[in-house]
Amino acid sequence: MVNNEWWKGAVIYQIYPRSFQDSNADGIGDLQGIIQRLDYIKSLGVDAVWISPFFKSPMKDFGYDISDYRDIDPMFGTLEDFDTLISEAHNRDIKIIIDQVLSHTSNQHPWFVESREDKTNDKADWYVWADANPDGSPPNNWLSIFGGVAWQWEPRRCQYYLHNFLTEQPDLNFHHPEVRKAVLDNVEFWLKKGVDGFRLDAINFCFHDKQLRDNPAKPIELRQGRGFSEDNPYAFQYHYYNNTQPENLLFMGEIRALLDRYPGTVSLGEISSEDSLQTMAEYTADGNKLHMGYSFELLTNDYSAKYIRETVSRLESVMTEGWPCWAFANHDVERVASRWSVDGKVNDTQVKMLTALLGSLRGSVCMYQGEELGLGEAAVAFEELQDPYGITFWPNFKGRDGCRTPLPWTKAKTNAGFSESKPWLPVSEAHALRAVDEQAVDSNSTLSYYQAFLQWRNAQPALKTGDIEFIDTPEPVLAFYRKTQTQTLLCAFNLAATQQSVTLPEVALTQCDLKHLSGTASANVLTLDAFGCYFAEVL
Repeated sequence: MVNNEWWKGAVIYQIYPRSFQDSNADGIGDLQGIIQRLDYIKSLGVDAVWISPFFKSPMKDFGYDISDYRDIDPMFGTLEDFDTLISEAHNRDIKIIIDQVLSHTSNQHPWFVESREDKTNDKADWYVWADANPDGSPPNNWLSIFGGVAWQWEPRRCQYYLHNFLTEQPDLNFHHPEVRKAVLDNVEFWLKKGVDGFRLDAINFCFHDKQLRDNPAKPIELRQGRGFSEDNPYAFQYHYYNNTQPENLLFMGEIRALLDRYPGTVSLGEISSEDSLQTMAEYTADGNKLHMGYSFELLTNDYSAKYIRETVSRLESVMTEGWPCWAFANHDVERVASRWSVDGKVNDTQVKMLTALLGSLRGSVCMYQGEELGLGEAAVAFEELQDPYGITFWPNFKGRDGCRTPLPWTKAKTNAGFSESKPWLPVSEAHALRAVDEQAVDSNSTLSYYQAFLQWRNAQPALKTGDIEFIDTPEPVLAFYRKTQTQTLLCAFNLAATQQSVTLPEVALTQCDLKHLSGTASANVLTLDAFGCYFAEVL
């Protein structure tokens, strides 16, 4: 039987195509490169891949500024390459999820080129235009995540347009029904191509407040970054009006209605709001909106057991109908092996534990390319930076290039086997030492552990779809049960670099047969080695 809910409990492997594999020696990864590595992806034991944008784009934000939603940028290949990718992936039982960037386009998109010309053309109201204040200043105080005001003056219309991200990424006006229809038509183009789902970028940014009300100021003690740093002026406001508007819930329903016409397809929304966990719950409620949501709440610097437990518990309390998806890393944040390192160095044992921890939380899982290799954040010199975000906020925030450097495939080859030409970002020497070919033959490598753990996880109903119940344990131990009607698993993790012992509830346990377990239970006292993890069936 076809499992239309294959995504529940799935492991989704994120590919950043520019940095995965270059097949034509131009220094940039491409679709053919992904095709060449499908057997490797299959060997990981993942269920699906999510591919970051590969559409036609001026690449001001590396593909998240789209100028043609229905074509492949030549640097990545052709539509025929994409058809081949879908076919070859499906032959290996790998699902394909692609990014959709719906809230904004490139300023080179034909829609915007027409819209900016005057106030009377057919696309005049397709973007968010507003008159200046009497003194010529922007219509309100909204700010761009990438720095500065969120409004850009257009002399041809004598108006400002809204851009929540780069100036080159004007926001579409989703209050206009023709915009929503055109956007959904673009989404359906890829459904007809056979994709299995969409990761929806910044999906809570589609609608803006029609009244263009000012965002209120946020007290300094409450400023925190979720995809941006605390010294970014964006952190100085409550973002009540430039995103996450009530009308957006209706649009989530329109997306779901479209996907329901293609059984087995899935939507995964990226949420970044003032209360991302609550928004995730709202956007996945009632079975008629998004299938899954994920946020930046575990992409932070806080690594404590208390923070992880409270974050997951809060989502569990508010998301009573939807399905969560968790990630420790992606293409927008410092690599987790560095971000959560306790001494500034990548620790292989910690990397293995984090793989097991992420794979044990209730929900689906997104894992970013290179996590399986234990890659830490790469050092990229200022003169080699490509990310406009990092260039703007250097040196306090060094941008996203450090997590986007090319994947190392073969230690001894030029550029670690990523490309025969100079790559768009340098290959880290430290990463080359962790190349796939080195780790594939080492049974104790992070790659071997990743493969073994996912294989074992796939056979555990409780980890795939079970409920979660946290156990009250002291810092730095995180422990919980995962439960289905047929299986209950105890899962325990030591987040520290020193051995820890905790007292467990009085239950009978049978330790699971899982490679690299680093803990023992005796008389209900669980002893965990440094960065240890322990799994046991509750009898």
